[in-house]
Amino acid sequence: MSGDESAAGHASRPRLLVVIASTRPGRVGGAVGDWVIRAARDSGRFDVRVADLAELRLPLLDEPAHPRLRDYRNAHTRHWSAEVDAADGFVFVMPEYNHSFTAPLKNALDYLVHEWDGKPVGLVSYGGLSGGTRAVVALQPVLANLGLRGVHANVEIAWVAEQMHDGAFEATERHVRALEAQLAELGTLLGADQP
Repeated sequence: MSGDESAAGHASRPRLLVVIASTRPGRVGGAVGDWVIRAARDSGRFDVRVADLAELRLPLLDEPAHPRLRDYRNAHTRHWSAEVDAADGFVFVMPEYNHSFTAPLKNALDYLVHEWDGKPVGLVSYGGLSGGTRAVVALQPVLANLGLRGVHANVEIAWVAEQMHDGAFEATERHVRALEAQLAELGTLLGADQP
């Protein structure tokens, strides 16, 4: 599940959890996620961790108690809680499905309550013509209800399939600038100065 960045001396940097929200076989989300992860690590601002929902494989919410109680019975929930709790901020890499965000992302969000509260989140969306804009709009009330603070600089990638070459995502200059702005905003909110 994780692509931990493990090097001595990085404990003082805020922990950024990049969540890859597509679980579909043949997805492009992994490649877009790789681009985001590289950029976040290269920025030098964060201790970058990865949660790939395809690898995490959370069952449809299966906890008997409401998540606000944090009375988790299942090992997969305790593991997910620890990952999210340890993060200072997030980037969600998310496709748009039928004018909305993915069911696995909604499920992953619904597992927890307190672990999300007050933390900033950047959104990197992708799809066809809209670039995932409608997924972002659909997700915003959920983020607000959980107390997550969305940043202003979203990255929206239209016609993402046209930017896939040999299994890798090739960002345009516009996307690079947008992601740099998002990471800078997250860094400012988390008190992470660029080295």
